[in-house]
Amino acid sequence: MGGGAPVTVQSMLSVPSTNIEESVRQAAALQKAGCDIIRAAVPDREAVRLVSAIKEKVAVPLVADIHFDYRLALSCADAGVDKIRINPGNIGDEGRIKEVADKCREKGIPIRIGINSGSLEKNILKKYGAPTPQALCESALYHASLLEKFDFDDIVISLKASSVPSMIGAFELIADKCHYPLHLGVTEAGTVPMGTLKSAIGIGSLLASGIGDTIRVSLTGSPILEVKAGIDILKALEMRGGVNLVSCPTCGRTRIDLIGLAEKAEAVLKNCDKDITVAVMGCIVNGPGEAREADIGIAGGDGVGLVFKKGEILRKVPEEELLSVLLEEVEKL
Repeated sequence: MGGGAPVTVQSMLSVPSTNIEESVRQAAALQKAGCDIIRAAVPDREAVRLVSAIKEKVAVPLVADIHFDYRLALSCADAGVDKIRINPGNIGDEGRIKEVADKCREKGIPIRIGINSGSLEKNILKKYGAPTPQALCESALYHASLLEKFDFDDIVISLKASSVPSMIGAFELIADKCHYPLHLGVTEAGTVPMGTLKSAIGIGSLLASGIGDTIRVSLTGSPILEVKAGIDILKALEMRGGVNLVSCPTCGRTRIDLIGLAEKAEAVLKNCDKDITVAVMGCIVNGPGEAREADIGIAGGDGVGLVFKKGEILRKVPEEELLSVLLEEVEKL
């Protein structure tokens, strides 16, 4: 993570930590969906069992989310977890911080410091009057300094706010003040439609400006949808491979069911791992021209359609055969 490595997509298990079997099942489903890093809450000693159970069945790196109890961090490290999420300022005296830092250094385990607008230190909140970007940044650097004091710098930082402008501002500030990898996300973003939109704006704008090393789309919904949204954000920024589907918004010239055709094409191509652009256009007048950069495309007409490649028309086919012919051409690429 960081240092030029590809941006990774994260999600978090939503199953109660007491349900080991279902947690493992969900972790496996996240792996299948393309999740790069999985986080699990470890609220008590019983939940430490999640680490070995998940590591036995799932190859994706696992992060243990720890709050306050430093002993849980030590136990998870011994159990083989890949990363610890803990804020050192919340776990007690310096002796405890040193124990966690020493254990993680010994095991080669990074620590993620997670600052949230709802959990700022009282003195910092009083200083700034609100969870401003400056307040989030100062809190993160304070927690990092507690680890640095014990020569630990294998650190990842996240500054999460439910306000998109605040989240963007906080990461812009921290990017200028430290070299640590940054975990991007809009916290409490909401349900799937609006939460995805907020995340795309916040995460996407930062990634487009070169800020961020790993992302988590936080949705009130299935973790699988979080992964899908995260991957789609990276695809939109051309930071992740796979099929890039382009399709026109339709107009009065459209004489086919373009919306249905585009949705079907997207569904059947979603698992295609070829780095190609596929176009589904509404008319043969503008289709091949507007989508001339597409590796392969189709454009509808009145009962017929064109198949084109890099703007060059290959052939004309009946409307009902457009999708099948498109898939045939994709297979040839």
